[in-house]
Amino acid sequence: MRSKLSRRGFLGCACCAPLAAGLILGAAALMPAHAAGKRTDLTADQALQLLKDGNRKFIADIPDQTATTQGLDPRLNHERRLEIAQGQTPFAVLVSCSDSRVPPELLFGRGLGELFIVRNAGNTVDTAALGSIEYAVAELGVPLVLVMGHQRCGAVDAALSVVEKNATFPGSIGHMLEPIIPAALQAKSAAPPNADRDTVVDLSVRENVKRVVTRLRAASEPILLEPLKSGKLKVAGARYSLDDGSVDFFMES
Repeated sequence: MRSKLSRRGFLGCACCAPLAAGLILGAAALMPAHAAGKRTDLTADQALQLLKDGNRKFIADIPDQTATTQGLDPRLNHERRLEIAQGQTPFAVLVSCSDSRVPPELLFGRGLGELFIVRNAGNTVDTAALGSIEYAVAELGVPLVLVMGHQRCGAVDAALSVVEKNATFPGSIGHMLEPIIPAALQAKSAAPPNADRDTVVDLSVRENVKRVVTRLRAASEPILLEPLKSGKLKVAGARYSLDDGSVDFFMES
């Protein structure tokens, strides 16, 4: 019967020692800094500025200067995947809509491992979303939470239909819309009498974002409350334009 060589035996074997040392050093070289507890060094304002700069390049179709002559962004290549395989150091949480036309990494010009994305229809924050945000702040050290709605949001439009027409929706869709209805009510009452539907929907989109931002800022949980009070965490709002690709930032302070 063959005897099995234990890990300790393998490492202690004189003939295998050089190979073992090489394997250990190789693994250490591939281990990302986050595995040792590293977090982003960016402040909330610096993180916000990176998003703004990235969106400006996205609008102008300006390629990232770090791209190679083959047009491959190093933040998306094989080496980057290996770098973040064992850990992550995102610099912002993006609470955004699931809409396929609103891909956060692309419209902010960011790469792998840079944004911690929380997405659902209507960019609302339920228990699962809040837990995800708290995890990113407490465990990953993210300094910025950006809540972003977008032009002609279907979920917000549906919530407005509930307000205006008492519309009903099948399955769990109706329950999903419930957190957005107060925003639709507020926007509807604040809209000018002659406002068209697109205007009211857009007002509702912004009001929905404002309500989520306000809720997160007023969090009673120490996980968010303490970094918010100390200035280590910022929660801001934004609205993405489907027409021109621009992001309008608001509630920055």
